Amino acid sequence: MFIQTETTPNPATLKFLPGQPVLDAGTADFTTQDAAAASPLAARIFAVNGVTGVFLGTDFVTVTKSDEIQWDHIKPALLGAIMEHYQSGAPVMESSAAKVDHAEHDGEDGAIVTQIKDLLDTRVRPAVAQDGGDITFHGFDKGVVYLHMQGACAGCPSSTMTLKMGIENLLRHYIPEVTEVRPIA
Repeated sequence: MFIQTETTPNPATLKFLPGQPVLDAGTADFTTQDAAAASPLAARIFAVNGVTGVFLGTDFVTVTKSDEIQWDHIKPALLGAIMEHYQSGAPVMESSAAKVDHAEHDGEDGAIVTQIKDLLDTRVRPAVAQDGGDITFHGFDKGVVYLHMQGACAGCPSSTMTLKMGIENLLRHYIPEVTEVRPIA
């Protein structure tokens, strides 16, 4: 098994491509070792000292490390953990409960929210997945779109520019009712 690695715009996060499916659909974001119990793969990765986050996509795994640890020291152990997982035959997820998607939105802005979600799904999320992350819709209120940033996007130094210069400009161009985009924690 050959696992490729790619850097991401977030220097604390690396993208691992195992060359086989990770999740059938959706994404899963684990920010603690306890949360990772829902995924044998994420739990195995969290067992490596210095890991602070694991994000699973359809064909990739992104791993976020603490600032005190250097990639040269942790990368071999991560490659080993991912390889051991796939050789074990264990499932990636114990259940599909961790699938992440857009938040529901009820109310008079339903048509606008549908447009926002469509633009996010067709224009934003595929590009963000290339960098090892995901962005999902969290809410819309009085012209402000609230988005949840995950994987390599969470805590990325360029995430503010991505939100303001990229996503906000895109949404404002196609949907005049959108005035601002804000991240949620």
